[in-house]
Amino acid sequence: MVKRASPTSVIDPTDNRGIRVHMISLGCPKNLVDSEMILGNAGATGAAIALDADEADVIVVNTCGFIEAAKEESIQTILEACELKRASPTPKKVVVTGCLAQRYGEELRKEIPEVDAILGLGEYDDIGSVFRSLSAADRSELVYRISEPDKACNAEVGRVRLTPAHYGYIKISEGCDNPCTFCAIPHMRGRFRSKPIELIEQEARELVASGAKELILISQDTTSYGFDISGEFTLPQLLERVSAVDGVEWIRILYAYPAFLTDAMLESVAAIDNVVNYIDLPLQHIADKTLRRMGRRMDERKTRDLLERARRIVPGLYLRTTFIVGFPGETDEEFATLRDFVREFEFERLGVFAYSEEEGTPSATFADQVPPEVRGERLKELMLAQQEIAFRQNHSRRGERTKVLVDRIETLDDGRRRLHGRTFGEAPEIDQSVLVNLQSAATPDIATPESLGPGIRGVPMLGGTGRTNSFGAGTLAGDLLDVTITGSQDYDLIGKLSPPSAPLQAFRARRTSGEPGVGSVESNS
Repeated sequence: MVKRASPTSVIDPTDNRGIRVHMISLGCPKNLVDSEMILGNAGATGAAIALDADEADVIVVNTCGFIEAAKEESIQTILEACELKRASPTPKKVVVTGCLAQRYGEELRKEIPEVDAILGLGEYDDIGSVFRSLSAADRSELVYRISEPDKACNAEVGRVRLTPAHYGYIKISEGCDNPCTFCAIPHMRGRFRSKPIELIEQEARELVASGAKELILISQDTTSYGFDISGEFTLPQLLERVSAVDGVEWIRILYAYPAFLTDAMLESVAAIDNVVNYIDLPLQHIADKTLRRMGRRMDERKTRDLLERARRIVPGLYLRTTFIVGFPGETDEEFATLRDFVREFEFERLGVFAYSEEEGTPSATFADQVPPEVRGERLKELMLAQQEIAFRQNHSRRGERTKVLVDRIETLDDGRRRLHGRTFGEAPEIDQSVLVNLQSAATPDIATPESLGPGIRGVPMLGGTGRTNSFGAGTLAGDLLDVTITGSQDYDLIGKLSPPSAPLQAFRARRTSGEPGVGSVESNS
């Protein structure tokens, strides 16, 4: 679960312009884009952004409601914000928005009366007026705005960036039409609707202008892009348009629904130079009976055929997938089928979740629920199976020379610096890192972990030390460096800087042997 505070920038701490807003963003990258838009819209109406909640007039909690653990974290965060409000010597307001607010707004209204505003997913365009209303001295009644989420997609431009400046997320669609029996997303986000390609291109240009080198395409179902508009899957055309934006180095695809991943999409990944050979393809299971109960559109035979075609069409492809264990009715034999499949296929990236009953979903009513302790045991067993694969694949990468995108630079206890970066085979925050130790301790002006994007509208930001822009001979977060892999540390790779030998346009350093890459494991904890 990702929890973010607001970005930082050097600013006069005595600046009193407008309302001071502190953002806490929970959940997935799709929620993060919403948080960036909330801050951007607030800033456009004169608000300032506070890094520290103590300095804020308004604390916004953008919640996640996907699984039970996410709901619990969201509620706990809301309660903590309300406690900070109660203890503050200056007036504060607490605003709750996001998926939990959209789906459980009435319950939040009753159970946490200390909250000052509850806003659904369709209320962000008018967020500035909500903040101004809350700041009125005599304001005491709750602001409650929950509407149907099926709004047309707008261009999400003018954001205040919460990612590091060198990468950004683009939501290419909203909602979902798939019939998964375990998922509440359609209840919260509405029906599937694509964002017009012109709006996505506009977002891409703005993100690149603000420093982004890597653009990550996200939605509930990226492979269905365009079908609701034209009756055809037009992700290949979208990739062509975004790849032509000047300055885009990497384009990455997350959340691809497997039933709609076509050969044309795979051929686009293989052919377009700055679309990286990496696809996030949540499969959820492999046993036929479990897949039918899940409401998935694939069976084992179709899944195996798709994976074989993907690796054939895109040599050296890094495949990330996720599986759910302990789904209602999952037998020991069906779990064994899944475990053996993972061992056989050797995914480069893999996440595991224990099934969580979600209110209002069909699977929550199934009679044959698997005991929680069995779900936990199966999660551990599958993680261990993938761990063996991951460590073996890490070992096989020793000696590999590749391009690494620097995410941040840390200072070690002995004063040396360490680069944290990624090859094209790692997505930010969900996959492993490449760690590169630098020899010299005399390295001033590093790019710190707090070096987040500066925001596009120039919104004032209160607190923090801001972004520094150099490291030694000009290295900073967002640079692409030649690195040789020398070893591994748990799931992370260890590397050393190599003398530059390849032109920058060869940054992807794609492996064309078809050998599997590095695996990783995550849980829902």
